[in-house]
Amino acid sequence: MMQMEEDQKVSDYFSKMIEIMNLMKNHGENISDHMVVEKVLRSLSQKFDFIVVAIQEAKEKSYG
Repeated sequence: MMQMEEDQKVSDYFSKMIEIMNLMKNHGENISDHMVVEKVLRSLSQKFDFIVVAIQEAKEKSYG
């Protein structure tokens, strides 16, 4: 499972994630943007936990 390293830049992590997702799509995987967002949120380093929680709470409020 891919996991963001504590000292890794977010931009570098996203670039690697997009590269992997594009490879998977090119090999026939059906990957939605929603799936990519969920994976990124689950795999960010702990220093971003507060951001992940805020995004999840905002999503719950908007979808009721």
